[in-house]
Amino acid sequence: MLEPRSAIQRMRPYHPPTGNRRNSLRLDFNENTIGCPDHVLRALTNALSGELLATYPDYELATKRFARFFGVKDDQLLLSNGTDEAIQLLVNTFVGPGDEVVVLNPTYAMYRFYTEIADAETREVRYRDVPGSTSYERVLHVEPSDILAAVSDKTRAIFIPNPNNPTGSTIGIEAVQEIIESVPQACILVDEAYFDFWGVTALPLINRYDNLFVSRTFSKAFGLAGMRLGCLMSQSKNIANMKKGQSPYSVNALSTVAALAAIEEPDWIASYSAQVQRGRSLLVAELEKHGYPYWKSEANFVLFDAGDRAEALLQRSREAGMLIRDRRHDLPGALRVTAGPPHHTERFAAVLEALR
Repeated sequence: MLEPRSAIQRMRPYHPPTGNRRNSLRLDFNENTIGCPDHVLRALTNALSGELLATYPDYELATKRFARFFGVKDDQLLLSNGTDEAIQLLVNTFVGPGDEVVVLNPTYAMYRFYTEIADAETREVRYRDVPGSTSYERVLHVEPSDILAAVSDKTRAIFIPNPNNPTGSTIGIEAVQEIIESVPQACILVDEAYFDFWGVTALPLINRYDNLFVSRTFSKAFGLAGMRLGCLMSQSKNIANMKKGQSPYSVNALSTVAALAAIEEPDWIASYSAQVQRGRSLLVAELEKHGYPYWKSEANFVLFDAGDRAEALLQRSREAGMLIRDRRHDLPGALRVTAGPPHHTERFAAVLEALR
């Protein structure tokens, strides 16, 4: 009887709740809530042709333009099929059976997912839950010493989402440097999927540290989650080694057309990010108004403690035509709401008011 590898047998299936999401206000997956910008749609329409779809993609020009946009050299950037493929390539290249990978808890599920496929061990570092600046604000915090305490001579990678999903928590760049310098034998991935809502980056450090990797995605602020495009940046030797194990055409031609059009309009991204920050501030104010503790976030979402009202909030939101995310498997009573422009937050505020 044909059997999969033992690592696959031990894994639990990952089933993201992605069904029946159309025609709803999507406040569950941290996507851009207003959709892909019009100038990107025009670029796709103008580029779409039988020849484009019949031809394998050429990444040379796209790589040069993305490298210029991010401020790195051409050979320091790798295009990936979403950030997920970037994580997978890093693990495939540097992590083997019996090695260890350090992750935060709670955090993005794909770090553990690809570590388990590689038959490596995951070591978790739990966030500390500390009081914030108001009676309702909490902060999920981690010190470099907490992360370094989980490191062993088997550690080959440390994943630091900054800001973190689902908590919105951040780690200062000086703390990131301390970790990089303390574990030179491990890859340090700083996942900056939510960079556009915080504005702090470790990217300038890649020329200084040969074990630093920084990832970005076009799935959040840029409104291109359906295109599945990400970038991984590191020193050229690391990028060259990862490309050895990458499928030569994993990124489709239309995704690069869309993202190239998106970066030509940085003011649009800045405007949307500003709207999100206003929406997030309003969301926090509404949560406080209705008595819900929440965790401080620098991303385009807020995680909050709904307590025994969680199920009712999920149900009432669905009835009102909007989707929010159940994170009670991470923290008791926790729900996560994507922050879009203020008028989207106002729709969710009406649900909170109805359950007052």
